[in-house]
Amino acid sequence: MDEGNSAAGASGAGKEALSEIPVETLLKSLEEILQKLESGDTPLEESFRLYEGGMRLVKEINAKIDRIEKKMITLDGEDHE
Repeated sequence: MDEGNSAAGASGAGKEALSEIPVETLLKSLEEILQKLESGDTPLEESFRLYEGGMRLVKEINAKIDRIEKKMITLDGEDHE
């Protein structure tokens, strides 16, 4: 998948774009970035760009997981009332 068409490519488009993308898609994009970085064939400048995009993905994935966890805690609390 070309990074320009992936969630990683969308990471430069702003937080709103990433927040619309499902966690599974973000994880797949992050995996693709990791494969490119681990290949050793990526030029240094592109590696920096990929790393930056990957870090944006990690932050958004963590934020999404936190939001889901909070919803689950809230729902669980409502079940006990």
